[in-house]
Amino acid sequence: MNIADYKQFDVINGRGIRHSLYTSGCLHHCKGCFNASIWNFNYGTPFTKEYEERIIKDLKIDYVKIQGLSILGGEPLQNVEGLLPLLKRVKRECKEKDIWIWTGFTFEEIYRDEKMKELISYCDVLIDGKFVLEQRDLTLKWRGSHNQRILDVNESFKQGKAILLSLDE
Repeated sequence: MNIADYKQFDVINGRGIRHSLYTSGCLHHCKGCFNASIWNFNYGTPFTKEYEERIIKDLKIDYVKIQGLSILGGEPLQNVEGLLPLLKRVKRECKEKDIWIWTGFTFEEIYRDEKMKELISYCDVLIDGKFVLEQRDLTLKWRGSHNQRILDVNESFKQGKAILLSLDE
């Protein structure tokens, strides 16, 4: 797995102050995608054990409250094998941190695929659905087009269907 970018102290991609990891590679190729430059799976730098250590260390920073980790792309769910050890470790070592993930797959597609479902089970918030240029709205919070949903992963798994996250929290 390659990493296209890693941003510390991000306040755009999810609630609170977060660190954001952008995976390389995407087969969706959504028209109007703002990250089209990272569709190539070979773009960026390899995700190494040292990179993983850095992310865990950054999540444990105590001089500012870090809410959690955001995983974006490219398409993170086309990098399940590379991300799964990291997400397991975040949940084990940084229990108070949440994990947000963005994907072009819908919850319903993910729920039918065991590998993607396992990865998502370590996440707290899922922003699902391909970007649709014709439904783009720059005023939307944490998503680019109206078809995309912000889902509560734990509640969605409990009920076996997509459950929207309350944005009033």
